[in-house]
Amino acid sequence: MQRISNLSIAVMYVMYFLAALFGYLTFYDGVESELLHTYSKVDPFDVLILCVRVAVLTAVTLTVPIVLFPVRRALQQMLFPDREFSWLRHVLIAVGLLTCINLLVIFAPNILGIFGVIGATSAPCLIFIFPAIFYFRIIPTEKEPARSTPKILVRRAWRSVGWCEAEGVCPDLRPDPDF
Repeated sequence: MQRISNLSIAVMYVMYFLAALFGYLTFYDGVESELLHTYSKVDPFDVLILCVRVAVLTAVTLTVPIVLFPVRRALQQMLFPDREFSWLRHVLIAVGLLTCINLLVIFAPNILGIFGVIGATSAPCLIFIFPAIFYFRIIPTEKEPARSTPKILVRRAWRSVGWCEAEGVCPDLRPDPDF
């Protein structure tokens, strides 16, 4: 599987590089954000333009397995951690992911909205949520109990970040009666 991933990444890199290089060499500063739209304005049925479209289509097709494999594996480990491998579950998760990806591609007006959502969710996760999760996972409860002061402070900070994201503004932070 690793050899297939390496080959796919290498071919994908070459295809994207060639598409970007020839797109720039053809149009210079006139390149739009969607390279294929720029080529379509010249002559949509030119053989060279159709070859470039096939090359970009091949590059995008080779990217899907690279992204799909870790996502499918993570979903299986999160949802079914103690179960044995099942081809039916494997195929159902893959089909579900591909369906979601296709619906996103069809209904998303442009990639900027998708990047905005990803940036808005990943930045707080990287800054606030993941360090707290790593702190809880790395420091065992034998060394430091779950009700110790540092872990309680991390939980409160974690909840306040979640509230800020959910409501858009920082709410009134009152002490939690559970702690």
